Amino acid sequence: MKKRTEDLTVRANHRLHDEYFELVLRSPAPLPPILPGQFAELKVNGSEKTFLRRPISFFDVHESTREVHLLIQEVGAGTRQLARLAPGDTLNMIYPLGHPFTLTGGQLFLLVAGGVGIAPMLLLGRALRAAGKEPVFLFGFRSAAQIFDLSRFESLGEVLFTTEDGSRGHRGLVTDHPAIEAAYDGIYTCGPEPMMKAVAAVAARRDIFCEASLETLMACGIGACLCCAQQTIHGMQRACVEGPVFNTKELIW
Repeated sequence: MKKRTEDLTVRANHRLHDEYFELVLRSPAPLPPILPGQFAELKVNGSEKTFLRRPISFFDVHESTREVHLLIQEVGAGTRQLARLAPGDTLNMIYPLGHPFTLTGGQLFLLVAGGVGIAPMLLLGRALRAAGKEPVFLFGFRSAAQIFDLSRFESLGEVLFTTEDGSRGHRGLVTDHPAIEAAYDGIYTCGPEPMMKAVAAVAARRDIFCEASLETLMACGIGACLCCAQQTIHGMQRACVEGPVFNTKELIW
């Protein structure tokens, strides 16, 4: 798939809560095909401590308005600078990058995510629905304070969630939720590595198809720097090119 470098205009910057914000960007040209699980490399201007681009998953895409949405967690100097962007500002991106999720046979699929790993699940859920399949979302949060508006997911399927402190939803981790043991045709996951490993272990125990989108640091996004190399049964593979989505049976974690 052809990549492009482009200056997009900031249309909106929505603060979802203390940690997360959603950037809405408009392209000057029709958008290229963007598939669930792909990402963009964002150039950060105005930050003396930020030398590399930041890899961010696509959260939502609207071809009719040429707009893309990015769900970003403010965790350091780079994302803090991105959080300051205002309508009318421009942001340079390289996109679309990476290997997307695979739509496979079956009807019922569980989409498990934590943190900003929730981002690619919206496009994936929409793609599953368009293919006549049923997504069930299971999201993990530290507390109720982290939960943001999930109505876009609720329009696509059932949304379940856990909080580690039990302040809302099921108490514990995503793998503690009873829904994890239901009869699914496949599981997709994105988020912190320990969470994805635990989800992959459930899928392996039940011999269920499972794909994980890795949140490995990807400095270049085009396979040149090799800093995101991941050990697999096929040898070392680049998360930014052969991934970030991998079948969990192929990963050596």
